[in-house]
Amino acid sequence: MKGYLSTLVSWLLLTIQISLGDDELKLTNGTGPCSGRVEIKHENRWGTVCDGDWNREDAEVVCKQVGCGSAVQALNQAPFGEGSGPTWLYRVECRGNESALWNCPHSGWDAFTCPHYFDVGVICSGFSGLHLFGGDTACSGHLKIKQEETWTTVCYSHIDLSSASVICNELRCGQAVDVLRGADFRDRQELIWQEEFHCVGNETHLAHCPRMLQHSEACSHGAYVLCSGYGGYRLVNGSTTCSGRVELLHGGSWGTLCDYLWNFPAANALCQHLDCGVALSIPDGQSFGKGNGSFWNGTFSCKKNGSYIRNCSVSVLDQNECPAGNDARVICSGCPGSRLVNGTTCSGRVEIRHGDTWGRLCRSHWNLQAASVLCHQLNCGYAKSIQTGDSFVDGNGPVWRDAFHCEGTESCLWDCAQLTLGNPTCSAKEVATVVCSGLAESLRLSDGQSRCDGRVEISLHGMWGRVLDDDWNIKDAHVVCRQLQCGIAKRAFYLPRSKRGIGPVGLRSVQCDGNETQLVHCKTSHSQALSTGVAEDVGVICSESQKIRLVNGTKRCAGRVELYHDGIWGTICDDNWDLSDANVVCKQLGCGYAIKALHSAHYGEGSGQIWLDDVNCTGSESSLWACPSRERGHHNCQHKEDAGVLCSEFLALRLVNGSDCAGRLEVFYNGTWGSICSNRMSQLTVVTVCKHLNCGDGGVIERDFKYGRGSGPTWLDHIACTEQHSSLWQCQSDPWDPQSCNNRAEETHISCTGRKGTMTPATFTECPNSTSCSDREKLRVVGGEDACSGRVEIWNQGSWGTVCDDFWDVADANVVCRQLGCGSAVSALSEAAFGEGTGPIWLEKVHCKGTELSLWDCPSKPMLGKNCNHKEDAAVNCSGVTETTAPFTRAASPRRSVADNMRVSTPVILCIILGALICLILAILVGQIQKARAQQRGSRLSYDPFNEVVYEEIDYKLMKEHQGMSGLSEGSTNERFYGGDCDKESDPEAIQEVPPLPGNNLEGGYDDVTEAPGPEDASPSGQNEQKIIGVSEECDRNKDSWKGEARRALLLIFIAYSYCTKLRENQGGAYLKGSPRFYLITTRKKCYLPASSR
Repeated sequence: MKGYLSTLVSWLLLTIQISLGDDELKLTNGTGPCSGRVEIKHENRWGTVCDGDWNREDAEVVCKQVGCGSAVQALNQAPFGEGSGPTWLYRVECRGNESALWNCPHSGWDAFTCPHYFDVGVICSGFSGLHLFGGDTACSGHLKIKQEETWTTVCYSHIDLSSASVICNELRCGQAVDVLRGADFRDRQELIWQEEFHCVGNETHLAHCPRMLQHSEACSHGAYVLCSGYGGYRLVNGSTTCSGRVELLHGGSWGTLCDYLWNFPAANALCQHLDCGVALSIPDGQSFGKGNGSFWNGTFSCKKNGSYIRNCSVSVLDQNECPAGNDARVICSGCPGSRLVNGTTCSGRVEIRHGDTWGRLCRSHWNLQAASVLCHQLNCGYAKSIQTGDSFVDGNGPVWRDAFHCEGTESCLWDCAQLTLGNPTCSAKEVATVVCSGLAESLRLSDGQSRCDGRVEISLHGMWGRVLDDDWNIKDAHVVCRQLQCGIAKRAFYLPRSKRGIGPVGLRSVQCDGNETQLVHCKTSHSQALSTGVAEDVGVICSESQKIRLVNGTKRCAGRVELYHDGIWGTICDDNWDLSDANVVCKQLGCGYAIKALHSAHYGEGSGQIWLDDVNCTGSESSLWACPSRERGHHNCQHKEDAGVLCSEFLALRLVNGSDCAGRLEVFYNGTWGSICSNRMSQLTVVTVCKHLNCGDGGVIERDFKYGRGSGPTWLDHIACTEQHSSLWQCQSDPWDPQSCNNRAEETHISCTGRKGTMTPATFTECPNSTSCSDREKLRVVGGEDACSGRVEIWNQGSWGTVCDDFWDVADANVVCRQLGCGSAVSALSEAAFGEGTGPIWLEKVHCKGTELSLWDCPSKPMLGKNCNHKEDAAVNCSGVTETTAPFTRAASPRRSVADNMRVSTPVILCIILGALICLILAILVGQIQKARAQQRGSRLSYDPFNEVVYEEIDYKLMKEHQGMSGLSEGSTNERFYGGDCDKESDPEAIQEVPPLPGNNLEGGYDDVTEAPGPEDASPSGQNEQKIIGVSEECDRNKDSWKGEARRALLLIFIAYSYCTKLRENQGGAYLKGSPRFYLITTRKKCYLPASSR
């Protein structure tokens, strides 16, 4: 009775007004003395408190002031009904440590008349602590609650298991095991807590649970709470958060778990509980240190099948010293969120977890590379098969549509590129499965480019160790490759010192014959006790290690094609590279089909080896190396011819018709930009879009459609992102459909709160004015006198930008001029010859051959750094020749002025210099001829039939070019052509008698030449027979004396003439008077035409 009276007195004291000077404070209309509407007595009148910003700090002051512990909730808008009277305080701003509410900063007493539906209230804890007394451990005992400075007992009938769960959680003692009836205290003087708790079970503190006031007459026994005995586990002193010494939180104190029954199943259960995948090993010795804190001795076990580890108990806990070797240790895989079910440890149905929900994985994008990563993650070797029929597929729960695109070297499945957006739906039977090689396959290759190359590691007694050898050879490597089903060994090697492992040693001194099925069948030395780092780690490269990848694209499914062969990455030459070849690459990489087969190092030049050339796929091959091609490594290419692809599943995202961070949302898929529908789009999805675009952490959907209507397909609808998604590609949505929206009003318009950072050039070029365009529309020249001269600008990423002049030359300019329909280049200009541009500089180090049809076909480098500024903008000056279906011809009305025509390029200047040198040689030659004629009038030179044939050919070609076959006259014989001074010395009538050149002497386009007899064949009697009718003997001798020199000079003139002719054809310009070409034409007319026409 006395206890009851004491409690009643306390109750009355809490409900009466608390006097503090002339002002008082109370809580009214609540469920108990520690909750209700806040009221203040000031100037002898009771009133309320009004505050739209009422918070926990304000409520904390109130709870302390009325002696009700700490604040649980701060409530506004009259949660306990509207009061009456004045509003004494408005907008108080407490720090939480004030002794009374009116000591907090406020706007003054009765400063604002506030409607009473803004009256504030509080819910206080009513107590300042709780504890379990009298139990075997700190996590079991009688429940007591501290009220002010006094501990009170809680009745057994006032709590249930849900309330006990909250208590155990608050005390960090794990889960509630049971609530037991405590001792009968009716004969003892006990203070009884007068409230009954009605917890849901998910509250973090007992004070947050709803309560109801109860009288103590019905209370006879206290509540005894039994918690599971621990508040959690952690791993310490490991190299990662998923490895180390096991520590247990018990009764609020961390200590090392000392368990003499610690084994692999227990370690595996703990790894899964910590979301660290599976247990890989239990290290021996003091791998993770001894620890400086407490030791909790006990046995970790779970008696209930399928129960959570938090429900398992650790029994016989004490803090004695832990015997050597009994402290629990583990190394977990560190890969959460994926498992195999409905089979064995290493085979079954694949399940992944989103949030707290496990579900099956759709098999539409499941492949062996992803399956091997999962097997490796589960410590189950590699994937032997993913075609298991209907085995393992039965199950319940959702079917997730995630696609994992793995390289094959990832440690965890979730490390692979993940794509969910737009993936097709799957039925309950279309789920991913796998059969792994299993734990028996205790061999692996690490740190390579695939599962079939790298450092050799072996698992002995559940622990992975290195293989060290001083005589590692190809026979040993053959066994490794055979055991891993990786073909045959291509190389056996030692790892460089920088790449040696640091783990324990498994085997040493392996000696194989080469035909063993497993490495452990060879002669070996088990050397786990060997000190690390004293011998060389060994590695192998197997024949099945070849891989393919795309490089230099901004995302997957676009880039330069590279092949991994014999341990080396190399490129592919673009000779005969077409869509059939590109299709095989896209299909092999899980990227759909090919949109473009790209040439001329479109994605930049590679380096090192060029593995394939003249690839000739049909398109049906399963891999690129199954296609016909030249032998590996045999080619006639350079890296400026590296091949690339753009696949249909290349994705990109943008906002258009606004700014970088505001506009209509579009996605690039299947080679085309299209809109995204806004149906059911949540605010979280908008935030994910803005983060994806590097446009801040917030945004809104615009409803006024101010960014215009799209014209392309509407690709996607019903996109749903969650907080765990870092990219839009990971979000769920309807499958891809070009008609996803019912109408254009459903298109998504977004404004993000942030601003885009630095731009990354995309692997494709956008259109300036439409959704589809040609390369011609993405190129322009600016600042010149017309549309064929000026600063070169290209359209990319939604804006015009310039080209850096590094390595800019006539070959590059020729491609630009041809693409613009402006003929060939007159000059390639640099250093902002037509003024500095603005905006980005999109390209540098353009390296065209000059034959490309488009600037995009030329090798170049995206301008990612700050190597250039707009003072180095490239420019061109084109000839202005129009583009027709025939070869380039001059336009009917040339665009260039006379001043333009007088501009002479460097090659033309070289031709002028060459012409001057030839004239000098001719002058010297004339002097030599005059001297020879004076010295040799009485003698005769031998005839050179070989030179005669050569120069007759040149003579005839020159005549044919300007006179035609039908224009050869009697006066154009060789004697007349080479007459020179002979024309003056010979009898005119004799010249009239020269016979015409017979038509049948022009066989094969050459003059028939008859060898003249040499000096040794001539006889005195035959000398008169050597005269040619109408030509004097003296002239004949003179001709023979200088003919060879003259014709050699003519050959030199002909070479120069041909070079300059070709040059002027390439430039498409007129011949300048005084130029080498003009000189040659004039000379040719004078020398080659008959005398009658001069």
